[in-house]
Amino acid sequence: MKKAIILFAVALLNTAAFAQTTWTNDKMHSKLGFTITHLSVSDVDGIFTDFTCTITASKPDFSDAKFALTVNAASVNTDVDYRDKDLRSASYFDVAKYPTITFASTGVSTVSANHYKLSGNLTLHGVTKPVTLDLWYRGTITNPMTKKDDAGFKLTGTINRVDFGIAPNAPNAMLSTDVIINANGEFAKQ
Repeated sequence: MKKAIILFAVALLNTAAFAQTTWTNDKMHSKLGFTITHLSVSDVDGIFTDFTCTITASKPDFSDAKFALTVNAASVNTDVDYRDKDLRSASYFDVAKYPTITFASTGVSTVSANHYKLSGNLTLHGVTKPVTLDLWYRGTITNPMTKKDDAGFKLTGTINRVDFGIAPNAPNAMLSTDVIINANGEFAKQ
C-alpha cells in the first residue's frame, strides 16, 4: 500500500511539473510596434494600442511555448491623426473589412540559450501567411507588486506588406515593402 501511495505521489508531482501553464500579457507593460521606411529616407514608427496575447508552455525555458495574439487593427497609432485615419482606410489595413490581426504559433526552435525562432501563421488584411520571427525570453521573476510570476519577451522580425495585400501598388521607394516588427511584453502567470 505504501508503494502505491509513493508511486501515486511521484506520478502526481511529475504531472504537475510538466503541466501546461498559461501566461497573459500585462497590457501596461507590453508594446506591439512596427517600423516602415517612407520615401527611402525616414523611418515611421507605429504601435497597436489594443491587443491580447497568451502563451501556453510546460517547460520553464518556454522552448515549447505556443503563442496566440489578437490585435484590434483600428488601434493603430503613429502619433499623427491624419496618417492613422489613412492607415485604417481601405488603402491600407481596411479595418472595416478586416478588424483583427492574428498570430498563432506553429513551432519554436532553439537558436541559443533563451533565444528562439518563433514560427506561426500571421493573418493580416484577410491574408494568412507563415512567418518566422526572433524571440528572446528575457527571464521570469516574481513581480514585487502582484507576488505572481512574470515572464519577459522581446520579439523582432520583418514581414513584407505586399505579401499581405497592404498597399500593393505603393512603390518601395515611397513605402518600403519590408515592415520591421518590434514587440516587448511582460506576461503574468495565470
